[in-house]
Amino acid sequence: MERRRLTDRALQALKRAPSGTRYDVPDLETRGLAVRVNDRGVKTFVLIARYPGSKNPARRTLGQYPGMSLAQARKEANDWRSQLVEGKDPRVEQDRRRLEEARRQANTFASVCEDYFADIKRRGLRRALEVERDIRREFLPSWAKRPITDISRYDVLAVIEATIKRGSPWQAHHLHSYASRLFNWAIERGTYGIDSSPCERMRPSKIIGVKEPRTRILGDDELRALWRAAHQLGYPLGPLVQLLMLTGQRRSEVAEARWREIDLSKRLWSIPHERMKAGAVHVVPLTDDALAVLKGLPRFNRGDHLFSTTFGAGAVNGFSKGKRRIDAAMTNELGRAAVPWVLHDIRRTMRTHLSALPVPDLVRELVIGHTKPGLHKVYDQHAYLDEKRHALELWAKRLRDIVEPPPANVVALRG
Repeated sequence: MERRRLTDRALQALKRAPSGTRYDVPDLETRGLAVRVNDRGVKTFVLIARYPGSKNPARRTLGQYPGMSLAQARKEANDWRSQLVEGKDPRVEQDRRRLEEARRQANTFASVCEDYFADIKRRGLRRALEVERDIRREFLPSWAKRPITDISRYDVLAVIEATIKRGSPWQAHHLHSYASRLFNWAIERGTYGIDSSPCERMRPSKIIGVKEPRTRILGDDELRALWRAAHQLGYPLGPLVQLLMLTGQRRSEVAEARWREIDLSKRLWSIPHERMKAGAVHVVPLTDDALAVLKGLPRFNRGDHLFSTTFGAGAVNGFSKGKRRIDAAMTNELGRAAVPWVLHDIRRTMRTHLSALPVPDLVRELVIGHTKPGLHKVYDQHAYLDEKRHALELWAKRLRDIVEPPPANVVALRG
């Protein structure tokens, strides 16, 4: 048939072809575009052109009308012709784009995260559980179903700035670090379609501020108020805080503790290497005061976590809300608001007190899980269990004197 300017009205008016035949109506406006009508009245847009690998013009289907509109058919035809000029086969390019889109949709941020969590746990990466918890809480709610390639610099900035606004600059630094490591890990794998990180050239010191080292320690009156506040709060937060005070271990190490790590008969707590910052098993001798806290904890059937709100199945979390409860209870005890502090300051306070006790510096560091310095790490394989136990007992006595001071008419005698 002769070429004519196709319109929707003209397309709708086309009659079905005689039985066993079909006919084409070329479009006058778009070169090579035609609509083919068969004997059932089905109207299909085709592009007549010379395709790579063929010397003669051929027809290729673009789509059926009205599922594909006339405007879409003209746009697709022009796009195909542009590809042909560049020596590309439109069908090959179409398949490639379809595969890329399928891969992009499959590589959602959530699926990449699950692979990342499994890998850092397998490799025993320090703080793996903490990294997973924070990414699940801060990033996944908004990004879970989005392809990882769609996450932009502005998405990362939005999370960091929200964290800063709620008064948690240190957490903002942590989140930037976690996001940067995750995206770099995905790039190195080379299987998620991502080749650049939204964290590139994002300087935390400029966005968040310089990460100044914390030096805050709690005074004796604050320690006393904290101990009493913890007693009032009850399980799980109260005894967790008391164990932080008695042992000087990190929050995550105490919060994620399991009964399988505790040997009550030997009075030892062995923290596995995957939960330690130094990547080595850390053994904490348990004093009478620490054992008293442990013996007061409930036991559950669903799991063996010491501190849990899910009947032992998972470790306690949500410390921001819990910290506000502690602050309120401390304010009642002190009669005033405490100077702002964080839970990690308990560890620094305990370590500072150890320096005032007759404990060698090496033992002080080992008590809180720091590694031996220099060649000590290689040549000194002594476990220092007795020395650490002695140090913790001295600290427990010191803490007891602070939280339960003797009456004014009692004089302490020095041995």
